[in-house]
Amino acid sequence: MKFVLTITLIIFLPSIALANGLVDSDWDGVPDIDEENIYFTDANNPDTDGDGYSDWLELNTGYSPHNPKAVRLENNDHDKDGLSDKDELSFHTSLINSDTDGDGFSDYEEIKAGYDPLNKGRVLLGKRIEINIDRQELSYFLGGVRMGAFPVSSGINNSTPRKHYKVASKSPKAWSPYGLWMPYWLGLDSGRIGIHELPIWPNGYREGEDHLGKPASHGCIRLGEDSAEIIYNWTPIGTGVFIY
Repeated sequence: MKFVLTITLIIFLPSIALANGLVDSDWDGVPDIDEENIYFTDANNPDTDGDGYSDWLELNTGYSPHNPKAVRLENNDHDKDGLSDKDELSFHTSLINSDTDGDGFSDYEEIKAGYDPLNKGRVLLGKRIEINIDRQELSYFLGGVRMGAFPVSSGINNSTPRKHYKVASKSPKAWSPYGLWMPYWLGLDSGRIGIHELPIWPNGYREGEDHLGKPASHGCIRLGEDSAEIIYNWTPIGTGVFIY
């Protein structure tokens, strides 16, 4: 009799509504609409991957609700498209479909090429660069999503003006009036200052390798060897650069 009563209660137990008025059928704290359209978890099962932790708990502590192993979102790629689950959530793409917009290109391929993975047309996402002088850090963004950050060296004695620029020119190896080479040059506005790799003197000496993370230049933004090439190849002319 007790067993029958328990089953009856479960069958007729209504779905709860969260404080925001959204339905949560499995009582895990994640609204059904978010389970179905954002996280692609089971709206009728509070523990989609069966690891003993609710979907809500895993999502709120940064773990994947699709992997029974203790794997963080940034290290899990549920649909195996090359894009981590964390990045999928940032770009609002599907965690369970490698080609969200169904255009024949994976979400990873589109984002790597700078295209919108939610649009079947060849629509480019906006790019921008931000440089925080106080933190001596350059961050780069695609479609509003921060893709990464690198340490920099800005100008000594506040010689790097804090303002909004645009990339006006590019050169794989520019010559400085101070008598040294500036690899991977991105000229800003008039070109008086720019973003470039640690400079190289004509004798081959590379300047500033031990100064990244603190001001060291005459006004330009210096990047390390690997990071300068990444930013140079990623940045088209016209990209906004915000120095603050």
